[in-house]
Amino acid sequence: MRTYGETIFAEMTRLAVETESVNLGQGFPDTDGPRSLLENASRNILEGVNQYPPGPGRPELRRAVSRYRSRHYGLDFDPDTEVYVTVGATAGIAASLLALVDHGDEVIVFEPMYDSYAAMISLAGGVRRSVALRRDAATGRFTFDPAELRAAVTPRTRLIMVNSPHNPTGTVFTAAELEEIASLCREHDLIAVTDEVYEFLTFDDHRHIPLATLAGMRERTLSISSVGKTFAVTAWKTGWVSGPEPLVRAVRTVNQFLTFSANGALQLAIADALDNEDAWVEEQRAALQGKRDRLAAGLIGAGFDVDMSEGTYFLMADIRPLGYEDGEDVARALPREAGVAAVPAKVFYDHEDEGRHLVRFAFCKRDKVLDEAVARLDRWRSEKG
Repeated sequence: MRTYGETIFAEMTRLAVETESVNLGQGFPDTDGPRSLLENASRNILEGVNQYPPGPGRPELRRAVSRYRSRHYGLDFDPDTEVYVTVGATAGIAASLLALVDHGDEVIVFEPMYDSYAAMISLAGGVRRSVALRRDAATGRFTFDPAELRAAVTPRTRLIMVNSPHNPTGTVFTAAELEEIASLCREHDLIAVTDEVYEFLTFDDHRHIPLATLAGMRERTLSISSVGKTFAVTAWKTGWVSGPEPLVRAVRTVNQFLTFSANGALQLAIADALDNEDAWVEEQRAALQGKRDRLAAGLIGAGFDVDMSEGTYFLMADIRPLGYEDGEDVARALPREAGVAAVPAKVFYDHEDEGRHLVRFAFCKRDKVLDEAVARLDRWRSEKG
């Protein structure tokens, strides 16, 4: 792990604090989730739900996860054997990769990628095979070349990581794109691990399609999600893994020696919210779409070229129209020169040149915060000439 060091999120957040910048780098909202969720959690704590819950998770939450997967996607999972609660999606990803990847196994990932993927593949002794998501000039969205995806498969390929809605590009994979992935998994007997934490945060007419809903994929897919993004409580770090019993059992075997269990009082509150707060989730989705549009317009006005996000918390912005080439230089300069923090996209790539010209901005903030960031970027651009 020597090559990893401090995460870019910790570094940019520290720099934002030091410079009193508007932090559009790290993806966390600055408002809380539904009141009922917070009150339920507080009541559970005060009523003494403060000891270890069952290792696989509170049965109430496992049943609620099973119900929502069935209600929204038609996927039926046995809550006793096919749903497992973890300390956030990151722990679910870690346990899945450690459970399923042996030394020398190859894992296909789409770059840019959330930074924990690379670290956990390394910890498992695996080898990354990266397939780039590139901006399509006609549509403005990021997608992959099916031929490149197929070329990434070798006799050592064990698993493919799929993140949709995708952080950081905002792409929501289409049914056709998912079928390309599914056909590859079926043909080469690959396991899929899907990161679906932004599953309900899609915009316009885009809707999330779980890979497990495609033919032949339920039995070979581990689906991972969490409460943090769905209900805007990112510090709660409560997630879940769902899938076929043999794969979930492998995750459980590993995770019992990592975190063992997650907060039981929060699990009970989350279970109730999954059953009863669909309307709040829809309101949040609509609000975030408006924030996306607000920040996109502001960034374009400040001289960036912006790719419109189909989902998540994030916008990718091209710095080349401003006369710059390296997003890392810009991201490190912005807090001190403009009072705004962003994240350089190239840290999400194995092949840094692919994303060298991009920076990622988070729009999951209050409107006045987004407006202040845009005003600061406008002043910065004016001062730069």
